[in-house]
Amino acid sequence: MYFSNLEAITKGQVLQQRQDRPITTLVMDSRKAVVGEGSLFFALKGVRHDGHRFLYDLYKLGIRQFVVEASVDIAQLPDANLIKVDSSIFALQQLAIFHRNQFALPVVAITGSNGKTIIKEWLYQVLSPDFRVIKNPGSYNSQVGVPLSVWGIHSSHDIGIFEAGVSTTNEMENLRSIILPTFGIFTNLGTAHSEGFHSQQEKAGEKAKLFASCECTIFCKDHELVDQALGHLGIKTLSWGFNQAANILIQLMEETRFQVTYNEESFSLVLPFAAPAFQENAFHVVSFMLLRGYHPAIIQDRLNALHAVPMRLELKQGVHRSILIDDSYNNDLAGLQISLDFLRNQQKQKKVLILSDILQSGLSKEELLNKIESMVAANGVTDLIGIGPVLYASQNIFPQGTFHQTTEAFLESLSPEAFADAIVLIKGARPFQFERIVRRLERKVHGTVMEVNLTAMVHNLNHFKSRLLPKTKLMGMVKAFAYGSGSEEVANLLQYHRADYLGVAFTDEGVVLRKNNITLPIMVMNPTEESFTHLLDFQLEPEIYSPGIFRALVAFLQDRPCTIHLEMDTGMHRLGFEEGDFSELAAIFSLHKNIKVASVFTHLSGADQKQHDAFSDLQAERFVQMADRLDKILGYQPLRHVLNSPGILRLSKYQFDMVRLGIGLYGIDPTEYGNNNLEPVVTLKTIISQIKKIKAGDTIGYGRKGIAQKDMTTATLAIGYADGFSRSFSNGRGNVLINGQLAPVKGNVCMDMTMVDITGIHAAEGDEAIIFGSGLPIQQVAQWIETIPYELLTSTSERVKRVFYAEGI
Repeated sequence: MYFSNLEAITKGQVLQQRQDRPITTLVMDSRKAVVGEGSLFFALKGVRHDGHRFLYDLYKLGIRQFVVEASVDIAQLPDANLIKVDSSIFALQQLAIFHRNQFALPVVAITGSNGKTIIKEWLYQVLSPDFRVIKNPGSYNSQVGVPLSVWGIHSSHDIGIFEAGVSTTNEMENLRSIILPTFGIFTNLGTAHSEGFHSQQEKAGEKAKLFASCECTIFCKDHELVDQALGHLGIKTLSWGFNQAANILIQLMEETRFQVTYNEESFSLVLPFAAPAFQENAFHVVSFMLLRGYHPAIIQDRLNALHAVPMRLELKQGVHRSILIDDSYNNDLAGLQISLDFLRNQQKQKKVLILSDILQSGLSKEELLNKIESMVAANGVTDLIGIGPVLYASQNIFPQGTFHQTTEAFLESLSPEAFADAIVLIKGARPFQFERIVRRLERKVHGTVMEVNLTAMVHNLNHFKSRLLPKTKLMGMVKAFAYGSGSEEVANLLQYHRADYLGVAFTDEGVVLRKNNITLPIMVMNPTEESFTHLLDFQLEPEIYSPGIFRALVAFLQDRPCTIHLEMDTGMHRLGFEEGDFSELAAIFSLHKNIKVASVFTHLSGADQKQHDAFSDLQAERFVQMADRLDKILGYQPLRHVLNSPGILRLSKYQFDMVRLGIGLYGIDPTEYGNNNLEPVVTLKTIISQIKKIKAGDTIGYGRKGIAQKDMTTATLAIGYADGFSRSFSNGRGNVLINGQLAPVKGNVCMDMTMVDITGIHAAEGDEAIIFGSGLPIQQVAQWIETIPYELLTSTSERVKRVFYAEGI
């Protein structure tokens, strides 16, 4: 396809065509631009973003083809091909529709509230031995993600698998026309992402539109709303379920063994997963295989080979201060580009890619290697380690790389010290078993981990941004080790998503960020005289809150320039200048023009509760009066900010110039109402070290505080108060979540271990126990010991390993 084809496809107007270039790569995000002869940039325009702002920067990088929907200065793009359309997203979709219509391969479309990505990946696993499969990378299932995924279809593919997600009405028809599915899978219907629908029935009906032209759609007969929605549209279906009316009848024989009856024939299947949600996902896969005529014995063999789908890029702490991006479960070109995007935007200078051969790409060896070489070159990889016979035989193509025939050969030569201070992307096809590399390079700690979901964090960041006026800046608070979750990684995310400022509690926190290549302006909230040297050396901006600390800073500076922030006390009475301090402020600023005030701010005492709104109004009024007075002293107006997370949610009229986002970034709404639009970010989990049978009358733990009133079963967990699990949870005040059931703490919490009562809970040694997070809200856990989520997050010890992951990036 060439640029000259776009006018007819998109119904747009060509503004300029200098050369009829091919179209090979579609670019949406200027930060992830792949520059090449065939790159085409779509300038997408939204409420808080506008791709047109980056046209000229991309032109300087080398991109020469653009789709725009607003007026542009063509004179600044003299050698570019430009086409103007009514909507860049619509043009992208029309291009994908045109591309899809060039291929007659069968395509499976998947939608529903949960399980889409796992089912897609499992279908890929069971079908790959027989077919060359194209699928969405990650969870690219949106109005933009689906056309990008479908663009990847080429003549070598035998079958496509694409998931589709919608958030409101009148969206699914767009995706249906892009995917043109032959078969469908409707997973289930939950309450997630329901804001855009008046009812569950409306949501079910919208999702069902994806299958209007399918030969057959698979669904679980036990889901009544799904059944009704498909029936209402007259869609041909193949149902499975425990319901006798299902086409494929499932009967539970024991925990993971089922009797399956289809077309009057019965056979037994053993699923490799005990969790009900995973079993439901697996039966969608089984149903598709039955529809396609697979023999039960082959189905069982393929099920046995299924592996859990992390569907996420995990950031793990590595040896020698390295960070690992663990994407070791599969490898294809689309997924490689996503992973490289993620790697490129990490701040460490040394970027290492450990890459296996890419299997079944459908491309010739030469085409595949050329694509890999250009992707590696364009994404800041400083060191390439190639593993596999194809890469080993072609190492002359890659200027900076080392190569090994097998994973075993690499492991034999592995020197962990070589990865010191690096960010390492580990990207391998399943047969290469790159998880062994991860185990060798990962920092070893005990079984307690804090998982931080960066995708949920981005969702929360965007939710708060959506509540701000376009002019309002955002300061991300990463104090207290980023509320316990890890300052460097969270700061990197905020910098990547273009926050305006960062806030830390102490100077050494800011120094750590600077040493890890964080370049955003950083406000230090609690500077000390001893830290002034580091403030200047690392370009940190202190909060000045009293005449005393201000005089000390002035004396230290000796007319050297410094940027500061001034806090005003408007009624919280913690820190801050008062009205009586202004004469001294005026005197200092009149004598010391080397000091620049970046912002003036205050803290609202009761922004989280409606009962304090009158006092918040009074504080805001006092703040404006004090800030106005300061402006007259300075002769200019610094940024003004008063709102924290609850303030952003409740008191938007006081946005002023900037807001401070802290606890809300982690999915915690500290207001009295709660906010269903936020997603939990942090999960603290541990493992069961040992299970014991306790007889009635026996005691458990130090001080013999835990008494068995009857015969019981306990689990000893690998977490204690040294990890931040408070002794206040002792003796039944606290609970943990094990396999979906609450298990109360029995006896006193120990330094490194905790015992819980698991009587009646099916559990085994090595099973996970959720302390808070997924399935057990941190707000509930905090209430048990009469504290707040802030304390639980920040008290989690730094000896607990943090694992950062991004779902569907």
